[in-house]
Amino acid sequence: MFHVKKELDFTTEHEGLVIGLFDKPEKFTGSLANLDERFDGQLTELVKSGDLSAKLKSITKVHSFGKIAAKRIWFVGLGKEKEVSFEKVRAAFGKLFKEVKASKIVETAIYLDSFITDKVDSLDAAHALSEAFSLSTYQFEGYKQRSNEPEKKLENLTVYCNTNEEDLQASLNVGYAFGKGTNSARTLVNTPGNLLTASDMANYAKELAAKYDFELEILDKAEIEKLGMGAFLAVNQGSTEPPKMIVLKYQGKDEWKDVIGLVGKGITFDTGGYSIKTKAGIVGMKTDMGGAAAVLGAMEIIGEIRPEQNVVAVIPSTDNMISGGAFKPDDVITSMSGKTIEVLNTDAEGRLVLADAVTYAKHHGADYLVDVATLTGGVITALGLHTTGAMTNHESLYEQVLEASMEAGEKMWQLPLFDTEIERVRNSKVADLNNSPGSEGHALVAGAFIGEFAEGTPWVHLDIAGTATSSKDYDLGPAGATGVMTRTLALFVERFEPIGK
Repeated sequence: MFHVKKELDFTTEHEGLVIGLFDKPEKFTGSLANLDERFDGQLTELVKSGDLSAKLKSITKVHSFGKIAAKRIWFVGLGKEKEVSFEKVRAAFGKLFKEVKASKIVETAIYLDSFITDKVDSLDAAHALSEAFSLSTYQFEGYKQRSNEPEKKLENLTVYCNTNEEDLQASLNVGYAFGKGTNSARTLVNTPGNLLTASDMANYAKELAAKYDFELEILDKAEIEKLGMGAFLAVNQGSTEPPKMIVLKYQGKDEWKDVIGLVGKGITFDTGGYSIKTKAGIVGMKTDMGGAAAVLGAMEIIGEIRPEQNVVAVIPSTDNMISGGAFKPDDVITSMSGKTIEVLNTDAEGRLVLADAVTYAKHHGADYLVDVATLTGGVITALGLHTTGAMTNHESLYEQVLEASMEAGEKMWQLPLFDTEIERVRNSKVADLNNSPGSEGHALVAGAFIGEFAEGTPWVHLDIAGTATSSKDYDLGPAGATGVMTRTLALFVERFEPIGK
């Protein structure tokens, strides 16, 4: 995939050569001055005329006309050098690789030294390159009939960079692992509900466990009943598909302490139950397991990079269907924690399965909790389609998750957890809690409900209902599932520092 070389060689044949271009008044220097000489100074003239732009994310293709062995050169605009950042370089690489992919070549070279600044060193640039390559060239294969003609794919990249080759290769591998884990999450979310049941998701987790030597536990319905997970079981009541409580454990420390619990909502299809969705709203509900996909994608990255942390991933997986046996509004159910819940909305099912999953994560020793879920339409109303909503009972833990999200380029915004929302969730005449006290502040009461099961354990809730999918292509991916929070979770785990409770 990646071939690392120190010295840029204009006599080596490549289908393409990629060069970063900063917005600077001075002439080309170093290897780029040599390149300009081979073009008889015409590259400088192209810059002066504006035909070769250094504007951020501008991509200019120049044919070599035999001046160098590479057939064509892609110049990537990086903007002003003093304003460059890791995120901007990654986005520029993403746009580049989309264009390179469209050209249907299988190999190209990148002169990575031309992307390096005081703010983005060679290892950061390598990570940005490989992560962007993996993310931006992703495509869900789908189920259309295909021609027998083999598809040309960009598969080989030669990276020229005058730095330690071993360190550079390691950084390329890590960046690619982050992209690949995110793509795995995307594929899970893009898969139709009839082809990704709870059992299918459990089998996927089993494959991850075998590949990365994770400890695996998959609870079937009888075991879930025995443990008293009444909230999870209620959501499954209307389905012919059996539920699965999926647990993966990664131990990166000698002792099982300071355990990070990652909990992902795994509703493989959501009809809304008897609080049924509209005919328009029900389309796309195969994506209601985006939280589970993010956790599984993060676990794949963790398996690749092997951080010195302890992680337990817990995924409650079922669909939410309608039948004569389905749960109903006004039902009262008992969660694993012992708390009773009055069901006022069967379409508020995600918080029910997460309630038992959070309790079970604590049962497995989780000292810190992060749950991820496509939970509410309310978060879309509040924050739109590009920002994940977050809630917490512990600001120091939230700060670590926030820092990870900023590095991953996955925006989030903290929503309040006030006593007023907690009191609304606790307002039931027949049970300890109700699962849906009204549409006002919907995202807030949903988070507050989950927080009732986190109790005193430091906890962060991430609502990805708006960010789990994209309606159009973007620099780092195509329309469809985004795999959002996969990289944030992995970075959070990798950089985690234990905190006082």
